[in-house]
Amino acid sequence: MKYLGISEGFHDAGVALVNNNQILFASHAERYTRVKNDRFVPHELKYPHDVSVFYEDTNLKNLRRLKNGQRATLNGHSYDKYVGHHESHMAAGYYTAPFKDDVVCVVIDAIGEYDTASIWKDGEKVWSKTYPDSLGLFYSAITKRIGLKPNEDEYITMGMAAYGTPCVDMGDIMHTNLHKGIPLKKWYWNTPEDIAASAQLFIESEILDIMSEARKYGSKLVYGGGVALNCVANSKVRPLFDDMWIFPSPGDAGSSLGAILAYTKQRIEYKDCFHGYNIEQEINPLKVVRELLNNKVVGVANGKAEFGPRALGNRSLLGDVRYDIKDTVNAIKRRQKFRPFAPAILEEFVDEYFEGYTNEYMQFTSQAKHDFNSVTHVDGSARVQVVRANSKSALRPILEEYYEVTKVPMLLNTSLNIKGQPMVNTWEEALSFQEKYGVKVF
Repeated sequence: MKYLGISEGFHDAGVALVNNNQILFASHAERYTRVKNDRFVPHELKYPHDVSVFYEDTNLKNLRRLKNGQRATLNGHSYDKYVGHHESHMAAGYYTAPFKDDVVCVVIDAIGEYDTASIWKDGEKVWSKTYPDSLGLFYSAITKRIGLKPNEDEYITMGMAAYGTPCVDMGDIMHTNLHKGIPLKKWYWNTPEDIAASAQLFIESEILDIMSEARKYGSKLVYGGGVALNCVANSKVRPLFDDMWIFPSPGDAGSSLGAILAYTKQRIEYKDCFHGYNIEQEINPLKVVRELLNNKVVGVANGKAEFGPRALGNRSLLGDVRYDIKDTVNAIKRRQKFRPFAPAILEEFVDEYFEGYTNEYMQFTSQAKHDFNSVTHVDGSARVQVVRANSKSALRPILEEYYEVTKVPMLLNTSLNIKGQPMVNTWEEALSFQEKYGVKVF
């Protein structure tokens, strides 16, 4: 049976195709439409299939929206079956996790049909919070309050928090307003940095409360939903559990695969996140490193694109960490100067350079034990990408070659795109990027 999974209608649409329990394809819609966080899946991605599964109950969601004076949502495609919104988030993690005993699943996002946070045991919901009590909506509102774009720039809010000082009494104010659903326009505080710092501290406390409840149901955590992209909070959660798995695309786009798994209830051996458009051409690591050494930055667009929000080596802009090139790369990408960059490091050297939790999907922050400022945030932290020896990414051989020359085992790694645009997807787009922004792409 060939299953097509669809998530669309709100933001960050995605599509997945599974056959005989193997992922044939999975991608964010934006990579094809070139519209950042596009709501709809283009018809060109409606691959031939036997059964299509949608990621939520549209009728129930629209009932809630209409009751609250909002317009009904529309979908771009018809479908054969549907599952619940939080169920699809849960299934994306639960059925791809590298462990299956003593597991508890937690989903925290903005909102599905009614749920905003939920706990699952053996595929069944055992606890939940409902609208308007929503950490995801709260953090998006904070993002808008400080002048950023909600449902897109929350990760910038998280990064900005390191520059601010949490206000002493703001936690109580946030808690009272969150649980009453009071609009943020009624809140007046100090600088955007202090607001971000206060919001980050508050959301961490709220998440930890939910995780403490979840710990009663299992010692190993599967965590999904858009809030699971908050890697600073994730690092606070990790010590509560013996093991932890966050699906590499935990937001709504990833629920395209989650919808299929919630329907089939079949586990998939999830080896990597490279399931998108395939650029089939040879890449010479030596040439890439030579360009990197000469010009300090280089682009890589090779192999299957990543399914998820992080560039992990197949659609990446790489930088020479021996130079403080933050301003250079931020200028290329048209980003704010305060934004941090992530290091990608050979797994053999992780403990030598960083202290704390790390993995291959940039889902945690750890403290730097080195002096490379280009990949260290203002608070001394870094969102580390561990590049495994068996990685299918083009990044592994490039890192190995770079280490041979410099004796430094890591590179700056950021997505191959410009702020406000989706990542480069095709080779034609890679060449266009090269021409427009003066960065050689391999």
